[in-house]
Amino acid sequence: GHINPMMKVAKLLYAKGFHVTFVNTVYSHNRLLRSRGTSALDGLPSFRFESIPDGLSETDEDVTQDIPTLTDSIKNNCLTPFKELLLQLNARDDVPPVSCIVSDGVMSFTLDAAEEFGVQEVLFWTPSACGFSSLLHLYRFVEMGLSPLKDESCLTKEYLDTKIDWIPSMRNLRLKDIPSFIRTTNPDDILLNYFIRETDRAKRASAIILNTFNDLEHDVIQSFQSILPPVYSIGPLHLLENQKISKDSEIERMGTNLWREDTKCLDWLDTKSRNSVVYVNFGSITVMSAKHLVEFAWGLAATGKDFLWVIRPDVVVGEEAMVPPEFLAETADRRMLASWCPQEK
Repeated sequence: GHINPMMKVAKLLYAKGFHVTFVNTVYSHNRLLRSRGTSALDGLPSFRFESIPDGLSETDEDVTQDIPTLTDSIKNNCLTPFKELLLQLNARDDVPPVSCIVSDGVMSFTLDAAEEFGVQEVLFWTPSACGFSSLLHLYRFVEMGLSPLKDESCLTKEYLDTKIDWIPSMRNLRLKDIPSFIRTTNPDDILLNYFIRETDRAKRASAIILNTFNDLEHDVIQSFQSILPPVYSIGPLHLLENQKISKDSEIERMGTNLWREDTKCLDWLDTKSRNSVVYVNFGSITVMSAKHLVEFAWGLAATGKDFLWVIRPDVVVGEEAMVPPEFLAETADRRMLASWCPQEK
């Protein structure tokens, strides 16, 4: 995710005494208000919420935005409103002037603003260190002719099994392990070029933080030191949040779920024995075809296990997410279907 881990970092900084202004896009801000209630983003005296437009047409629909279109729009449209927000914050008497920007790693337009305003910027890349390293070396795949593909006929098992042994400290890698947007046939592919651009711009940050820990990814983290600004592992964030943020505090009650949570699934889980339920959730962004949804449903049925399956209303591209009546009948006594759930609980 992006918003959830960013919120955890913000809460931990607040707990350390920092004043925090949490900035969403207008689209995400409005979705949070719909999913959590109209007062959900009222904030606290030292923890405020603001929003900037992402450049796309505004909508009240609770659907996932098209990611290539969104990334392209963010790159081209977000810097100006973000600088205007910084000016407004610096002009106010009730908040301290902005002294540091902590930005999602894929929002590198904030680096331009930080440099213009003369403040430090820390980039938070939310994947693992291994995931970030894969993104950091995407430009090499292009240089070596591994991406983009000449045509889809190149997308063979032999191609996907190509050994990748030149990313520092990453062992036993094959091409199929690399983020899938390298498999494009389009040299102008938006996501491929966006991530090459964003990881290159990351070198301008004051520091980079990752949601991992040294005992897990020590060698990969060390490999960054010669090519990037200081890189710090600050995770696992969910454990730190549990340790540092009081359970009954106002800040703990702040959440960032874009979908209304169905808490009935927790009651259902409480009736099951420990480690007996398969949990399936494709997250907030992934979409699939109706055919794949049905295929996955029958795969779950074939496990013979109890399962909790979160099916977002927009998980099927352009259609309502429907599973076969026969599947519902066959799994009636061992399933719970929900549109969203409190994931960490």
